[in-house]
Amino acid sequence: MGKKLTAQQKLAQQKSPKKVRLEYDFSGLKAGSLMFVGTPQIINDFVKAIPYGETRTITAMRRQLARRRGCDDTCPVSTAFFVRTVAVAALEDIDAGKPISDVTPFWRLISSKDKVAAKLPIDPEWIDLQRKLEKEGDHQ
Repeated sequence: MGKKLTAQQKLAQQKSPKKVRLEYDFSGLKAGSLMFVGTPQIINDFVKAIPYGETRTITAMRRQLARRRGCDDTCPVSTAFFVRTVAVAALEDIDAGKPISDVTPFWRLISSKDKVAAKLPIDPEWIDLQRKLEKEGDHQ
């Protein structure tokens, strides 16, 4: 059995995005829909592009990523995994001593109320604090 990869290692893996025509209904998406399946790096790049002090929702990101690629929607299942990978990779960086201003600002995408927040190795209230600090301009 191989050694478990860190989130940073998962983020660094080179994967190719895909477009999949659904043959049956899947996770809220209808059969016949063209579904975009991104990569952790695509999600990471999207989050990094969210301006300081602003937030986006995961649902809005999925729609935007799909539209950019001529698809009907983005896979909700793989996206949830990739969002978590991006967040945990940022937390690994913080734990390693990287300044918060130099990590991917996942709190701009994940709210403390999102299901994925409960799966992160932090108190979801930390996310609210980061959002509040940015709104007030306290950690650029």
